[in-house]
Amino acid sequence: MELDRFPKSYNRLIWPVYLLNGFNSISFAGIIILIVPLSSLIWPGEAYHALEMGILITTLLWTSSISGLFFGWLIDKYSRVKILIIISIVRSFCMILLGFAIVGQGLFTWWYFFSVIFIFGIFAGGNYPAMVSLSNDIVPLKDRSKFFGYFSMAGSVFMMFGFLISGSLVQFGFWRIYFFSIGFAVLLSGIVFYFIVKEPKRGTQNKELKNVLKDEKIEYDFKMSKELMRTMFSRTNIAALIEGIFSNVFMGSLDMIILPYLMTPPHNLSPIVTGLFIVIYGIIGRILGQIVLARLSDKVAERKGVRRIYFIIISLIGGSITFMLMFFVPIPHLTEAEGANIVLFFSLPMSFMMGVLIFSSDAVSSLYAVNQPPVLQEINLPEGQGKIVSWNQFLERIGYGLGPLIAGIFISAFGQNYQVSAIIITIFVIPGTVLWIFSLSWYSRDKKRIKEILKERAEILEKRKETQLEL
Repeated sequence: MELDRFPKSYNRLIWPVYLLNGFNSISFAGIIILIVPLSSLIWPGEAYHALEMGILITTLLWTSSISGLFFGWLIDKYSRVKILIIISIVRSFCMILLGFAIVGQGLFTWWYFFSVIFIFGIFAGGNYPAMVSLSNDIVPLKDRSKFFGYFSMAGSVFMMFGFLISGSLVQFGFWRIYFFSIGFAVLLSGIVFYFIVKEPKRGTQNKELKNVLKDEKIEYDFKMSKELMRTMFSRTNIAALIEGIFSNVFMGSLDMIILPYLMTPPHNLSPIVTGLFIVIYGIIGRILGQIVLARLSDKVAERKGVRRIYFIIISLIGGSITFMLMFFVPIPHLTEAEGANIVLFFSLPMSFMMGVLIFSSDAVSSLYAVNQPPVLQEINLPEGQGKIVSWNQFLERIGYGLGPLIAGIFISAFGQNYQVSAIIITIFVIPGTVLWIFSLSWYSRDKKRIKEILKERAEILEKRKETQLEL
């Protein structure tokens, strides 16, 4: 694959990733987004089962995080394209199975969802690490934030519209259609991805290796040794790994707090009104963050990659504060009929105020998603990309999985007091912010170490190339 022929058109090589990520986001997040309606399907006529549904979401996140470690090893050894098509097939099958659930059977129905989601979670673990590893060898470094902006936006847009469509289908009793259609969509997008995206050479976008790897006969075939494993335990890597646990406890609890807060008494917003509300304000905020602010990130960090860390710090502080403020907007108490009235809700001044906070939170928080992956890519070797992303995902999802459980415990313990629960959850952002502040002084040294190793590798490959020419 000769990437230099298309220096400004990496999207020609990788565009199906956006489609696949979009439908995968709906399939994964759809289970989380529908958490309140699913509780009603499992236990009709009963109050929201916060603890049981929290366990369900925690299982989804923890199985995917643990399995991701195994997939990370596979990703660094085998074709990432083939791994992704296998993942897509299994995930699509699980989504279709969810559409066959028997509702209203209490724990029997809950165990059915638990079993299918457990299998789904196992194969979900390799999706993100494989895509990030591919991007490291296809997308130029100067465009990384822009790529991850498009990548995240695809997931966000699909997820937002999936939320709106699923809310409508659930409200009218057609929830099975949602699971069936998403299952087939994941399968179709996986097939398109498999036939269009070609497996690139590893290391082709690293400045030190780019020239020598233009030769089709030269492959980057270095393996991670015990000695070089130390590069994965650099200070910046460790800070990012630990930060991921704490920050994702916060991030994982967001839907578990905001959705029940809006959709249960006394606010009683219907699924379709809630979905439309979040889509209108959230999608605009994410577009701003994942496209406009992503381009700004690439431009600002083009000469000094450490500047991406400043954006990460801003995203953690700004996103958490705006989220917490949402719960102090005095939304009026509504009946179920009023909560289903789209015109009435959007005419309320308080809905606009809360919408502005959703917009601000999503826009600022997007800076994290478009800057954290490029930071990790620059301080790790090509043969370690899958492993470090998998470990990062493992710890992040441990935290993300704890989020719904902790949120469910707080909501239950404080008698459905969402304001107190939101304040406590926000505190989990502080350790991660402090660690990234420390990383400002560690990042440049860690990056320099990787560049030195790659220069040595380039010399080895050049000698190999000269030897082949002599033969």
